Amino acid sequence: MLRTGILNPALLSLLARVRHTNTLVIADRGFLSWPEMETIDLSLVDEIPTVSQVVAAIRPNFAIARAFLAEEFRNHNSKAAVEELLAQLRGVPVEFKPHLALKRRVPVAIGIIRTGDTRPYSNLILESGGE
Repeated sequence: MLRTGILNPALLSLLARVRHTNTLVIADRGFLSWPEMETIDLSLVDEIPTVSQVVAAIRPNFAIARAFLAEEFRNHNSKAAVEELLAQLRGVPVEFKPHLALKRRVPVAIGIIRTGDTRPYSNLILESGGE
């Protein structure tokens, strides 16, 4: 029985299948549905969990080579919200792309983790690798 770290078996299974340079989407609650893609829905209620909280939970055991966020995230959210998410990605190269360009990267991802985050454009894509 697991006692620490991620306890959700579906999330653990998804993370275990990500290989070097594969990508993983962590999405807010309003992100488009991709029926052909495995989606782990962690949303419970508004803001539980947030994208930032999910990044914090997976970061200790997930090697992130780089992260992609929507440019619109910076423009539609408070400075504090942007800094909170970037703090979870400290040390990881972050590229801001237009939201439509970000969505074009989704079909090649291993899967999507859906959160309860309500902040506009808080979706991100993590590319595995490094460390």
